[in-house]
Amino acid sequence: MWSFRSESVRSGLGRTLAARPAPFDRAAPGLLSLVLVSLLLIGPARATGDVEPESVGVASDLEQQEQKNRLELQALADQAALAAKALAALESDIAALRADQQELDGKIAEAAQRRASLDQKITDGERAMTDLSARQDTVRRSLLSRRSVLAEVLAALQRIGRDPPPALLVSPEDALSSVRSAILLGAVVPEIRAETEALAADLKELAALRQAIAEERRSLAAALEENAAEEQRLAELASEKSALQAESQKRLERERTRAEALSVRSSELESVIATLADEIAELRQAAEDARKAEEERQRKLAEQLERARAFAAVALPDKNRIMPAYVFSKLTGTLVRPVSGETVRYFGADDGTGHTLAGEVVATEAGMTVHAPADGWIAYAGPFRSYGEVVILDTGEKHHVVLAGMEKIKVSSGQFVVAGEPLATMGQTRFAGSAALTLASERPTLYIEIRKDGQPVDPRTWWKDSMSSRKARNDT
Repeated sequence: MWSFRSESVRSGLGRTLAARPAPFDRAAPGLLSLVLVSLLLIGPARATGDVEPESVGVASDLEQQEQKNRLELQALADQAALAAKALAALESDIAALRADQQELDGKIAEAAQRRASLDQKITDGERAMTDLSARQDTVRRSLLSRRSVLAEVLAALQRIGRDPPPALLVSPEDALSSVRSAILLGAVVPEIRAETEALAADLKELAALRQAIAEERRSLAAALEENAAEEQRLAELASEKSALQAESQKRLERERTRAEALSVRSSELESVIATLADEIAELRQAAEDARKAEEERQRKLAEQLERARAFAAVALPDKNRIMPAYVFSKLTGTLVRPVSGETVRYFGADDGTGHTLAGEVVATEAGMTVHAPADGWIAYAGPFRSYGEVVILDTGEKHHVVLAGMEKIKVSSGQFVVAGEPLATMGQTRFAGSAALTLASERPTLYIEIRKDGQPVDPRTWWKDSMSSRKARNDT
């Protein structure tokens, strides 16, 4: 039993026929019914109990989405853990860099203090050398001022050295000269000696101080050079540490931003997962309610069908029923053809194109009414290309009756009809199938096809007149 919307079926017929080649108009009527029934079989079931509720499929999709979200959440959690480790490592590196920077700053301050001390030592040394130079000049000027006396003393000493004083016993006349010389030397020589010893001491001290100051200057110059190199190295290290600290700070900010984004995304996913879980629970509950409702409907439907069968066994069918009064498979040899007329083509005959006919063709008169051969639901009612109006009747037990070639339809899709109820009227022209094209008659023709499980079967086994004529032939 089926439920169809005529517009969707018509659009499906249009798409199907638009994709067919031009010779389809000359195809067998069986091909027409095959297309129609194929379209019927893909439609939604109206009363079958094995149709899965739509909510179950939606719940399954939501479960898949929830599983994807959980996997994404787990991946985000792993990334967040890695980001936390990276943040901890960066913070440790930045702390170490800050400690190194402080240590370098201390060393730079110590180097500056050493330089200041060395500069003070150099200044003190230069001041001492200035004092010594002044003292040296004083001693030199003193010596220069006594240069004449010293020259005389030295000349006298030289003369004495070249011409020793005469002996007094030998030359008494020279005694006065000798005494005078002795008195002069006695007065001058001690003073000269003292001056000479002081000068020598001063000169010796001056030479020692000059040498010490020169050595101190060389030592201070070397220390200054070493201190400058150390300051340069410390400045470069400090600059490098500052650059590393700045880069690490930028990386830390990026990692913090990334960690915050991961946290926000994790919160969003947790909210989405919670929402999906609620929706899945609601859909599952809806699916369970729908299943129970469907089971209840099927149970009631089965009860109604059983009551209808029981009623049909003891009484005539009720014209107001909404279910078939009889099982279609049990109606063989009891049905009346939908229209009065002459059967001009039977099931299995050549359809004029080298194929066998999947139904039968009945030649009738214009304006004749086409009746429902049995109870059932109208699965489709509408036009189909050049075949005229088409009606597909669902008679239950996966049986369908296809009628084609009518001019005006009186029923609509989804409607329930009883046996003998008018379905349509015949027109002035015959059915435009290939089998009808080979007919000599120009009368209107109705194409009839009965299908079971989508496969055509011989409709003659269901007609009452076919059974009677067969019985008469057998009796003869």
